Amino acid sequence: MPPPSRLLAPALLGLMLTPPAGAAEAGPRAEALHLRALAAGCAQCHGTDGRAVEGGGMAALAGRDAGELRALLRAFRAGERPATVMHQIARGYSPEQLDALAQHFARQSP
Repeated sequence: MPPPSRLLAPALLGLMLTPPAGAAEAGPRAEALHLRALAAGCAQCHGTDGRAVEGGGMAALAGRDAGELRALLRAFRAGERPATVMHQIARGYSPEQLDALAQHFARQSP
C-alpha cells in the first residue's frame, strides 16, 4: 500500500482545483484567493507568481501576453505542444481555469 502522503496528494490537488462552495457569491476576494491557489501549483516549476529563477531552465510566465499564455496552455492540454509533463498538468485544469491562469500571470510584473 502506498504511503499516506501519496494517497493524500491527489485529494488535496482536487480540493485546490475545485472552487469553494459559494465562491462566486462570496465575491471577488474569494475568487482571487481561489485563483492564487490554482497558480500556486505552477510555482514549483515556474516560480512564485510566474517569476522563474534565472538559469533554472523553466519559462517565466509573469508579464507575458495573456493570449499567448492561453494558446500555450490550451495546446498543452490538447496534446498539440510537445512537453515532458506540462500536457498532463494542463489536463487537470478546465479551459476556463487555464484562461484565468493566463490572465493572472499576464497581470504579474516580471
